Amino acid sequence: MSPPARWLVRTLYVYTFLDELVLLYPVYTLLFTHTGLSVAETSSLFVIWSLTGMVLEIPSGAWADAVSRRLLLFVGPLLAAVGFALWVISPSYGIFALGFVRWGARDALTSGAMEALVYEELARTGETSRYARVMGRATAVGVMAAAAAMALATPVLAAGGYLGVGAASVLACLLTAATALAFREHRHADSPDGVDAAAPSYWQVLKAGLAEARGNRRVLDGLVLVATVTAVWGALEEYVPFLGVETGLSETAIPLVYLLLWVGVTAGGLLAGRVGRLRPRGFGSLLVIAATTLAGGALTGHPAGFVLIAASFALFQSAGVVADARLQDSITGPGRATVTSVAGLGTGLVTVAVFVVYGAASGLVPHGLMFALLSVPYLLVAGWAMTGRRTRPVPEGVVR
Repeated sequence: MSPPARWLVRTLYVYTFLDELVLLYPVYTLLFTHTGLSVAETSSLFVIWSLTGMVLEIPSGAWADAVSRRLLLFVGPLLAAVGFALWVISPSYGIFALGFVRWGARDALTSGAMEALVYEELARTGETSRYARVMGRATAVGVMAAAAAMALATPVLAAGGYLGVGAASVLACLLTAATALAFREHRHADSPDGVDAAAPSYWQVLKAGLAEARGNRRVLDGLVLVATVTAVWGALEEYVPFLGVETGLSETAIPLVYLLLWVGVTAGGLLAGRVGRLRPRGFGSLLVIAATTLAGGALTGHPAGFVLIAASFALFQSAGVVADARLQDSITGPGRATVTSVAGLGTGLVTVAVFVVYGAASGLVPHGLMFALLSVPYLLVAGWAMTGRRTRPVPEGVVR
């Protein structure tokens, strides 16, 4: 790996680790309960969070393409820092809602910008073949940071209360923003002052990105693949506690189940580089194995089934990273972050659809069967991936 690529990768890993090392993540629902919010009010906050991210997803992607990906990676954590500070200083429903708006904006700003910056900086040195492995390892680093945040949250909460947890979270966000400044962005390197007067405007980039997402068959295929592969298992993860209780686990054992699942997700991120070498038929077969493993683990009705579910999550994580890498390879225009944000929007919409379906059927169908039924979309995607149009790989170092 070239020196510029090594700098990029190290900065990416530090940024990802700090971005997930937020001690409020494991305990913010407890803060809401402590403040007196009902389950319905808490659910409405999640809706505000999701809608904010989806509304801003594509506009922020175009902003990243027109201005600077590094700038958005710097601004995003600062927005979250302000929101988290307000949560612990003046907790109330309105303040929580404002914080989730800022959190949703932060997610939108960084989504698309990160992938575009990493891919194009690797392309400068002719190393785009490393993208899937690099992003997979970054995902693994993020999972480890989330596990560390969970381990640290309890003692910090006991020692300093929610104010202490909030202060640590704000510090993590500020360090994340500072790390963003270490990224090197060479999009306008040929211009003496770093500003390309011939660069397309915001509206030109937005129009070009949306046109490519709609009109380029390879890009459209990639968008569908990223949204479906990433969203379904990610949404099912939220229902793991219900499945655990249904299999006979106590509530105190649920964190151990999540630890097992995180081990699987971490392994999946580390294996993404190898999975990226699979051809369409092999990639489709991987999805079939993951789907059947997920269904089999859920239908056992026994806690041991979570071993299979963890294995399926590992495969889905690898497949999601590879789907993103293949989407990046297919983008040809100037709106890389815009197109990637379209994938983020699609992922959000599919996730909401899973939540709606699961919620509507939850009183009628056992959780194990729901997990199995929601593995079926992966079989459909696998068949489509194996029989879809074959595409040639993009030459190394080409950013079209």
